[in-house]
Amino acid sequence: MSYVGGGTDIKAFYENEPGAVISTSISKYMYVSIHEKFDEGIRIAYSNVEEVSSVEAIKHPLVRECLKLTGIAGGLEITSTADIPGKGTGLGSSSSYTVGLLNALYEFRKYKIDRYKIASDACDIEINKCSEPIGKQDQFAAAFGGLKMYEFMPDESVKISDINCSDSFKNTLNESNISFYLGSTRSASKILEYQTKISSNRDKKLILRRMANIAREFKAAIEESNFDIVVELMNENWALKKSMTSKISNSFIDDVYETGISAGANAGKLLGAGAGGFVTFIAPKKSHNHIRNALIKLKEVDLKMENDGTKIIYNSNDIKAHSN
Repeated sequence: MSYVGGGTDIKAFYENEPGAVISTSISKYMYVSIHEKFDEGIRIAYSNVEEVSSVEAIKHPLVRECLKLTGIAGGLEITSTADIPGKGTGLGSSSSYTVGLLNALYEFRKYKIDRYKIASDACDIEINKCSEPIGKQDQFAAAFGGLKMYEFMPDESVKISDINCSDSFKNTLNESNISFYLGSTRSASKILEYQTKISSNRDKKLILRRMANIAREFKAAIEESNFDIVVELMNENWALKKSMTSKISNSFIDDVYETGISAGANAGKLLGAGAGGFVTFIAPKKSHNHIRNALIKLKEVDLKMENDGTKIIYNSNDIKAHSN
């Protein structure tokens, strides 16, 4: 779940100057399980089921490229489940899947790989191998976990900084959060593809530069436990993000946002690239019931910070990796 800076992790921006995003892993998971298969075939169960005899025959592009990268030719079953809808929700589910799958496959091969390489490999697969016009923030957030600032450098490196947030202020942020599912998913790729095209525009670059600086100011505000500045920066970031393109929001999302603010929220934003998925608000605990009642037709979802990134869980002969 990102707070501020989203969009500055796209190469069209960071190839000229560093981007920056503040995000946290959350207590919702993508589970990927690997089981050694009796024969040399490959079985993959997701929203579809594939049973193939070679890696090249796999239709799921992420699975195909992960197997090719890790050098696994066959003899395994891969299954996945998720706590939230698996695509188009704005919570990085595709990147969490890729990170979790790579982690499990490297463990299956008994390779000791660090989190930075897992995240970098996931970026390479999604962005370069599968030609998705997306950024890098979700892959690194899923790999490392916790509340962090990610800075995306022109040389393709990523700087990861812990945010020294007091336990009491982290609890304040957690308790202030109230989030809702908008009841629709969307293609983040199409929205991000358009954002990439317009990012070279001088005015849009100025907006993205300000959003990257907001992320740095947001880090300082959290470390200083300054709730008022956190709220102010979130509001500014959302206004700037909406100004990038009309494709990010729509009349329904605007109505939801304004309803939440009118019911007592201090700040809010759409999670992800735009046009659907989840909306999250920062609001005093005493206002939560007012917001729930005002948005009673939407499904509330508990999105809380979590410290862990991708990790391996063993169950008999299975290897399970979950990413949040």
